[in-house]
This record gives sequence, C-alpha cells and structure tokens, in this order.
Amino acid sequence: MKKIISAAVLAVLAIAGSALAVELDPNLPSYAVVPGISGTLKTVGSDTLNNLMTLWSEGFRSKYPSVKVSIEGKGSSTAPPALIEGTAQFGPMSREIKPKEIDEFEKKFGYKPSVVRVAVDSLAVFVNKDNPIKCLSLKQLDAAFSRTRRSGAAKDVKTWGDLGLTGEWADKPISLYGRNSASGTYGYFKDVALFGGDYKDSVKEQPGSSAVVQAVASDRYAIGYSGVGYKTADVRTVPLSRGDVKQCLEANAENAYAGDYPLARFLYIYFNKKPGAPLNPLMTEFLRYVFSKEGQQVVTKDGFYPVSKAIADADMKQLEAKR
Repeated sequence: MKKIISAAVLAVLAIAGSALAVELDPNLPSYAVVPGISGTLKTVGSDTLNNLMTLWSEGFRSKYPSVKVSIEGKGSSTAPPALIEGTAQFGPMSREIKPKEIDEFEKKFGYKPSVVRVAVDSLAVFVNKDNPIKCLSLKQLDAAFSRTRRSGAAKDVKTWGDLGLTGEWADKPISLYGRNSASGTYGYFKDVALFGGDYKDSVKEQPGSSAVVQAVASDRYAIGYSGVGYKTADVRTVPLSRGDVKQCLEANAENAYAGDYPLARFLYIYFNKKPGAPLNPLMTEFLRYVFSKEGQQVVTKDGFYPVSKAIADADMKQLEAKR
C-alpha cells in the first residue's frame, strides 16, 4: 500500500471531522456570481472525472452563459502534456501527478504545477450482479489481475473457484476488464492493488470507466475496476480487505473518509499558476464554483464523495497572488 493513499484519505477524516455519510459540509458557501467573467476554458485529462467536469461546467455556464467550456477525458496521463503545451487550462487527474511529469512541467515553466483536491472516490471492484462473491483481499486481486504477484500470492488465480466460489461457478474462467495505460485509474490500481506489479496480458483494456462497468454487466463471469460513481444496477461492488483476514469493507463514503477502504483516493485538478501572480479570474471562479455548495452537490450526484470546507479553503489559498 502506498503511504500517500492512506495519508490522503486520513487527511479527509481529520479535516472533515465526523462526517461519515454522503452529506455536504454545511459550512460550504453558496456560489455568488461576480461581474466580468467571460472567455473559454479547456480541460484535458481523466476519464473518471469526465462526468464531474461536464456537470460542473453546465452549472458554471448557467451562472455565466457567455463562458464556453471544452472537455476532453481520455485519461489522466493526457493532462500534464496539455498543461505543458498550453492546450488546456485545467488537467483533471484521478491520481497524483508523477515526479517525471512535474519535472517536465518545471523544465518549461521554472515552477511546479498547482493542484486542488476536488472530490473523494472509492475505486470499486465490480462483478456481474449475479456473481455471489462476498469479499476479496488485495492479494486475491493481485493474483487475478497480475502476472507478477508482488503481493506474495502463492498461485495464479484463473477461475472463480480459485477465489472460493463453488457449484456452477467453480470452473468458470474469470474475464478481466480494466482501463488502458493512459488512465490514472489504471496506474492507481497497478500501484495499490497489484503492488506495483504488471497486468496480465488477458486483461481487456477499456477506453473509459463506464465501458468497464458495461463490459462487466454484459459478461456473467467478469470482474473489473472503475470509480464507484459509475455503478449501475447490472453490477455489484465487491467488499475489499487489505489482508488475508477477510474483514471486508464496502466501497462507501464512511469507509473512504475513515481511511479504511483499501482503494480510496482523492480526485484532483491540476493547473498552471505562476508564483507571485494571481490565477486568472475565469479559472478562479470555476474553482470557486467547484468548492461551493452547488459544486459539491454535483459530486454527490455523480456518485463520488464531497470534500470539506476546510479542504476547500486550504486548496483555494493557492490561488492568491503571493504563492
């Protein structure tokens, strides 16, 4: 388990206090329109955040009809190059930016990219709604999805019987679905669930989060991973445990905020802000909207978990000229 994962989620708990349900922090402000906001925003990055960016953009444009927003969500790895090349103002990412990506940004601009934490997600493991599996450990996931088994799993997992199912399920081969390598979700699952190991060649890579869920819904013997916000009625989320002892936890807000769910993470927006200068008004107001009551209501509507006012305040301080 990467230390950064648990630290991030525990930070949510420490700041958000006892908020364990999907409820907004009552201290989040309502968004207040300001004059003189116009222009065009382009966002390039995470597919996981695609729906969120679209919903935020629709809400923001309802306040500022003259603003135009263009959204491209092909994967988190597309965000840093877009920011470096200046083809996007915002780079939504479902993982933290890598040191190499920071270095490339800093090489061009002379400073690091800025970032805000805009939501909390439980990366969920999905199976078909008919699948009776009750619990999976990270070691079992590693043995199923990875050819390197860095968790120390004793043997490869190929059938549902290898994961403990009996009867008609015992000899059925597991169909594996995941994201492509451009995806931050692909990288996060590799780092945490596969312990940094390598995926099996048999994992069917999908172009987006919803495509993973749709594939699992249509394949009775499938398993796949995606942001919990993409859950549909045709799939189930499997409770997960960190160790062999099956103290399995559901992919829900309570377990994410507590730092207990093994695959909980922040969702981020990266951007280019020159130190000592304020962020431009259009970008500033968009982020203010994201961190408003209306913006975080969108987070819950899309199936993810909202951040607290304390997190919003801490991250919005970055936008001041002195930074």
